[in-house]
Amino acid sequence: MLQDEARAHVPLILLDRFCRAVFAACGADAPTADAATRAMMHGTRYGVDSHGVRLLDHYVTAMQGGRINRTPRLRKVAGLGAVETLDADDAHGALAAYTAMTHATELATQFGIGAVAIRNTSHFGPAGAYSLEAAKRGFIGITFCNSDSFVRLHDGAQRFHGTNPIAVGVPSTGDNPWLLDMATSSIPYNRVLLYRSLGQPLPDATASDEGGHDTKDPYAAAMLAPLGGEFGFKGAALGGVAEIFSAVLTGMKLSFDIASMGGPDFSTPRGMGAFVLALKPEAFLEKSVFEGAMTRYLDSLRNSPAREGARVMAPGDREWEVAAERERQGVVLDPATRQSFADLANRLGITQPFA
Repeated sequence: MLQDEARAHVPLILLDRFCRAVFAACGADAPTADAATRAMMHGTRYGVDSHGVRLLDHYVTAMQGGRINRTPRLRKVAGLGAVETLDADDAHGALAAYTAMTHATELATQFGIGAVAIRNTSHFGPAGAYSLEAAKRGFIGITFCNSDSFVRLHDGAQRFHGTNPIAVGVPSTGDNPWLLDMATSSIPYNRVLLYRSLGQPLPDATASDEGGHDTKDPYAAAMLAPLGGEFGFKGAALGGVAEIFSAVLTGMKLSFDIASMGGPDFSTPRGMGAFVLALKPEAFLEKSVFEGAMTRYLDSLRNSPAREGARVMAPGDREWEVAAERERQGVVLDPATRQSFADLANRLGITQPFA
């Protein structure tokens, strides 16, 4: 690697330290700083850059404005057997989701299944972070969240659903679990912002202009397309699944009632909901049988025939490869994120994580 290229790469540990220092400087308590940093670093480490450290400046704005409670008191407000409802007290969404998944795995340890509905939360970043947390503990973890409307329906010309992610993590005997982390939109909106920063055109059939027509211009993108292209009705329906679990079942706002993530009001909490589920495999069958089946499934999947010049990958494989590379080389920040870090460092009196 050339010297200039090496300087462009920022080590993950420095990014982690910088984010924690920024949150502390703007008055976030230790649990909030830890959870928000862990979630963003999940995005950056595994190549989900749209939900990585580029969100730091946004979160600081929301905390300082009052949208996000910097010192929340999360509490259980309802429960029955393996079911619990958690009021997050307008906490950062990552703190709410990590806390809920911990509670869900504790319930699953006792009952074989644990389900936690989250009320009064906020943007939580990469949904996969919480399902991965469950999988690392030996549970199947499922995470849902809705967000402010930015995705049209199939053949629609109006923002209706949020990007409404669904994430599933499944433990395996290998080095890493099976991990699905997907928006039910074609791409997340943060990726539109990333492409603007990079000056790159959007992929085909991912965004639409004000009339609902496809556009590759990130500046003309007025809404996102649902997942599926010509078969977008499937993505729109999956967005509805996330909507029902995260908004209807929690009693929180539907996507079209949630205030815009980008403001201009950063003083009013957004009243969002989310939902996590944990399953204990050995509550259903012998652990060795489950592990054997997952091993055979993954081995067969990865070794199945591929098209010429291609390779079949299991969900999560790309992320593990990106993480290994970034642990070695660090991360190249997009220009907008690099500038926002410099501005935060100057404003808060913190050392920048890069030269």
